[in-house]
Amino acid sequence: MHFEDRVDAGRRLAQLLRERGYTGEGTLVLALPRGGVPVAFEVATALGAPLDVWVVRKVGVPGYEELGLGAVAEGGVAFVNRRLMDEVGVTETDLQGLVRQKADEVKVRVARFRQGIAAPRIEGQRIILVDDGIATGGTVRAAIQALRMHQPGSIILAVPVAASQTLAELAPLADDVVCVLSTPSLYAIGQWYADFQQVPDEAVATLLAQARLTLGHDRHAPPGDTAHS
Repeated sequence: MHFEDRVDAGRRLAQLLRERGYTGEGTLVLALPRGGVPVAFEVATALGAPLDVWVVRKVGVPGYEELGLGAVAEGGVAFVNRRLMDEVGVTETDLQGLVRQKADEVKVRVARFRQGIAAPRIEGQRIILVDDGIATGGTVRAAIQALRMHQPGSIILAVPVAASQTLAELAPLADDVVCVLSTPSLYAIGQWYADFQQVPDEAVATLLAQARLTLGHDRHAPPGDTAHS
């Protein structure tokens, strides 16, 4: 095991980000819930930056949901692995239904995690996008594509552990990639953690509320401004 838990992973990732010269000034830390939130909380705390979530839902192959066919992010951006779609025989009609379902789930989770607070202002900000690990990269790809629609100043992809090939494929989409451990043999993210328990929704809400109290919150789009959301 490389990390004790997500807190340990977040602290080590934060240290690496600080060594690379990143600070909280003009920075917004965005976590991919749920597992990315405890990691991102440590990053945001160390940098003194606001924390929020960017909700993405994986689209699984019917009957084999753990096999990622793609992902749907806030803003309605969907990434689909067309090659895998052909290999497993998922039709365009099937895909549209799956994407609609996941888009509805995104809306529900946005409401649950933000609890009525508007989406964070992305434009011009340095975005540090955090997850607890990257295997195939579909969710991260969808997240980055959705964030680009909001014209951030830059996007820094930050993760404790990732498959090296996937990281190389994602690198051109981000302005920088910060990773504690890149490995060619990442079969499951959990194998790199001694404690990789699921993070419940309640824990996500608690950490976000704590971050708003201790770190403040970045300026948000005014209510009713739903561009790209």
